Amino acid sequence: MHKFDEMYERLPYEGAAIRQHYQRYDQWLAKQPPEVMRSRREEAEMIFRRVGITFAVYGAKDEDGSGTERLIPFDLLPRIIPADEWASMEKGLVQRVTALNRFIHDIYHDQEIVKAGIVPAEQIQGNAQFRPEMMGVTVPNNIYSNISGIDIVRAPDSAGKGEYYVLEDNLRVPSGVSYMLENRKMMMRLFPELFAQNRVAPVAHYPDLLLETLRASAPPATAEPTVVVLTPGMYNSAYFEHAFLAQQMGVELVEGQDLFVKDDFVYMRTTRGPRRVDVIYRRVDDDFLDPEVFRPNSTLGCAGLMRAYKAGNVVICNAVGTGIADDKSIYPYVPKMVEFYLGEQPILKNVPTWMCRNKDDLDYVLAHMEDLVVKEVHGAGGYGMLIGPASTKAEIDEFREVVRAKPDGYIAQPTLSLSSSPTFVDAGIAPRHIDLRPFVLSAKEVQMVPGGLTRVALKEGSLVVNSSQGGGTKDTWVLEPDRRFAGKNGQSQSQTQGGQGQSQSQSQSMNSSSSAA
Repeated sequence: MHKFDEMYERLPYEGAAIRQHYQRYDQWLAKQPPEVMRSRREEAEMIFRRVGITFAVYGAKDEDGSGTERLIPFDLLPRIIPADEWASMEKGLVQRVTALNRFIHDIYHDQEIVKAGIVPAEQIQGNAQFRPEMMGVTVPNNIYSNISGIDIVRAPDSAGKGEYYVLEDNLRVPSGVSYMLENRKMMMRLFPELFAQNRVAPVAHYPDLLLETLRASAPPATAEPTVVVLTPGMYNSAYFEHAFLAQQMGVELVEGQDLFVKDDFVYMRTTRGPRRVDVIYRRVDDDFLDPEVFRPNSTLGCAGLMRAYKAGNVVICNAVGTGIADDKSIYPYVPKMVEFYLGEQPILKNVPTWMCRNKDDLDYVLAHMEDLVVKEVHGAGGYGMLIGPASTKAEIDEFREVVRAKPDGYIAQPTLSLSSSPTFVDAGIAPRHIDLRPFVLSAKEVQMVPGGLTRVALKEGSLVVNSSQGGGTKDTWVLEPDRRFAGKNGQSQSQTQGGQGQSQSQSQSMNSSSSAA
């Protein structure tokens, strides 16, 4: 099987040539003593722990007994993407998210794609993420997924050249962007000289873009919209991120008990009395948003919220019912959505997928399970899945019966040889598999910061990058186009080191240009 490494031309690393966009970084890395790198890793861990950058693990998932709060391991070696690759990926992401938003709007209105026979009606009506309460509801700009996290992997083609694929679409409450931002701050703190030597595109303005996106989604009559972040509370695995983004945007972090509905308007309780809320950036699943409509025993949402929402007096981002488009059983149809709604060929490819609800696909999956990755259509976090090549015969036989009992709950994909990236581990520098989650913001326009969250499978040979299963993260560098400006080192750029209140001037140049949570 062909393998592809982001930095080295071949594996193993010894004696391998360095890819062009990594050459400047490699020259720097060769001069770093191992003890210095280990010291920097310890420093990073200490800072992350002090700042409280953790995630929670619950119940049986807490397999090693280390407690519910964990640090996500941070790798010191960045993942570097050249300008031309990013430009192509960005176009593909805009295209894909635009088509997905068109699809969701269509599903809750005329269902033209169903009438055209492209997506089967049963895939919609029988889907747990389909919300009939949203039929005919108008949302601002017809945008349902304002914040999308698209998981991208790279795998070698038949010639061994790396090719990008979309692994899955996260459109409900995608998480992980805080780690993207904190990873960059950490790298700038530990290795400021690297940002003087490399023209790395900044990401620190993401909270500004997010706030702009949320404000642009406000009810039309609102001149100065009030935005809040709705969190399930401090025991949620992504609570750090909820608090972080609220603080970075300068808006209130609220829980369901802080909100109430009166006359179909939403208000939050403050020390100075009720204040009307116009936009809710929710980090709470649909089921828990409104006990009047969904789970009657939910205390995480606000009673009457859907009434205010349908009346157009408040906007919920991402919109209720968005999950219909990020369900894994819908994923195989996304390339056809691009063609149907946009009249274009998809720029980003899907991973080939077998849908177990189809008898022929099911027969194939049951017969070849040892070679496939089998996933729950509603699964997340790397749970509820089987990686055939890494499983025992007994595990495969057991999973086969689970799939046979409920075939419409599973899909299968080939085991891709995910690209690897050099990673600093206890034994030194070694290849580990990675993916990338760029964050796409949609309102009146679609925009994103260059890069995303790179997750890395720290266990040797593992393909599971999820933080809950031992994965870590890397800083993601997108190199800016090589423009030859006057001056010794090219263009000077300032990147602000967020929480440090410190600006580092970067005279950056580059030789040439190159997936939580």
